[in-house]
Amino acid sequence: MSIIAIVVFSAAVLLLAYRTYGRFIAGKLGIDDRNVTPAHTLNDGVDYVPSRPAVVLGHHFASIAGAGPIVGPVVAVVFGWIPALIWILLGGIFFGAVHDLTALIASMRHQGKSIGEIIQRYIGDFGKRLFLIFSFSTLVLIIGVFADIVAKTFVSVPSSASASILFILLAVGFGLFTRRAGLPFWLSTLIGVTAMYAMIYVGGLFPLELSYGMWIVILLGYVFIASVSPVWVLLQPRDYLNSFLLYGMMIFGIAGIFIAAPEIHMDTSVQFRTENLGYLFPVLFVTIACGAISGFHSLVASGTTSKQISREQDAKLIGFGGMLIETLLAVVAVCSVIVLTREEYMSRFLQVGPVTLFAEGVGGFIAGMHISLPLAVSFVALTVSAFALTTLDTCTRLARYSVQEYFDTSTHPVGRTLAGNRYLATTLTIVLSGALVLSGEFGALWPIFGSANQLLGALSLLAVSVWLIKKNINPVFTLVPMVFMFAVTLSSLFLFAWQNFSRHAYLLGMIAGFLFILAIVLIVLARQSLKGLAQETSVRAASAAGGD
Repeated sequence: MSIIAIVVFSAAVLLLAYRTYGRFIAGKLGIDDRNVTPAHTLNDGVDYVPSRPAVVLGHHFASIAGAGPIVGPVVAVVFGWIPALIWILLGGIFFGAVHDLTALIASMRHQGKSIGEIIQRYIGDFGKRLFLIFSFSTLVLIIGVFADIVAKTFVSVPSSASASILFILLAVGFGLFTRRAGLPFWLSTLIGVTAMYAMIYVGGLFPLELSYGMWIVILLGYVFIASVSPVWVLLQPRDYLNSFLLYGMMIFGIAGIFIAAPEIHMDTSVQFRTENLGYLFPVLFVTIACGAISGFHSLVASGTTSKQISREQDAKLIGFGGMLIETLLAVVAVCSVIVLTREEYMSRFLQVGPVTLFAEGVGGFIAGMHISLPLAVSFVALTVSAFALTTLDTCTRLARYSVQEYFDTSTHPVGRTLAGNRYLATTLTIVLSGALVLSGEFGALWPIFGSANQLLGALSLLAVSVWLIKKNINPVFTLVPMVFMFAVTLSSLFLFAWQNFSRHAYLLGMIAGFLFILAIVLIVLARQSLKGLAQETSVRAASAAGGD
């Protein structure tokens, strides 16, 4: 079987899903351009900025993608590439795309607020506070981890540091240029993308060598500026331009597949249990998050993206379509390793890790277009590191939003200050993240990130389902993935807690137990909320009958 067949089949399925199931979900949500978006009603020139759909899609896709749809699928192939591919396609269409679009629309219908605000309105203030604490803690952990990843990448590949800094400067110039130059947007984009690719070459000529500690300080300073600056100055143009790196990598990689026509060398066996990861269920569905369904996407959709959409119809392209593009990237990630035998895959994975393994695989596809293999591999590796940096600055902004939303009803002077001052809210985020990354203790927490991320997705689907029920919309399209994701995450957290308590790793066991209890509490609160709604409906029906 050829890898070309996998790519063609996957792309056709995803396109058909966008045109059919995407239209169905958009219809159920009542998406209509007559609904004025928060980007217009709350336009402040900082966070709420109505923008072109292509720009918002670029920002959204760059933010949700990162290294997630690459690392997860490459790791999960250990269970077998067929179950990994099946979960990516089914999960991306019926779970992830639905999750992202419903979270985006729910946020837009609530003034661009986060899922926490929706939980407060329909489940209660206590539920909102639990959700915001959980999401803020997760974001701080992600900031610490990705700051470490990016700093180590810059130390080991100084040219990527130079190119990344040039990208940032270009993004600021692009943001200012497009707002003031008056050129057609397509021409501005062409100039910006050409300059971005040129800077990859320039970065290689002038590698910037600094110590790990210095890079941590610089990165934390950068994400502070990115968090408090108007979104159109840095975050939006940088993500938009960077998205063309990922588009380019996918296009070149897929073109290389069609030219070189690589064959599948990995066997089709399914491993129901592996020594390092555990059982296929639930581990496969936790390992492949981005590319299938990722709770982090709900934070992006309801954090930055919902504040930038100019027309409600654009939400389908950005929310549903953006997720399906990421799903295709995850398919390419699987293809990048199944050109190896299982023995070669296991050996190489242990030697270089998932990102380098992906870069070698896709670089090999691109080399099929008669491009130098080292250059192709370096280009793919630089693209992945650029998106790790994108995740870093987006998470900082989202963490700032979480702090401000948590304290937005506070009467305490400190709380009111944090709610209204984006500089202080960002400082709190940076201080906690910096302390975490410099302590080096976060590495032990990484194994539960997958479970925490998927739990976030289940909680977002729970909040959206309650909202839909209270709007008299049948939520079966969110309830089915919600139930499945709760089954996955609760099973995973229970096993993780049990395994860590068994080997006396009490801290990790308690964290997993806390997340497990959090999910149960929010499920109970949602059930009570819906029970109260049913009672109110019965009372109103009885009153109406009595009046007749």
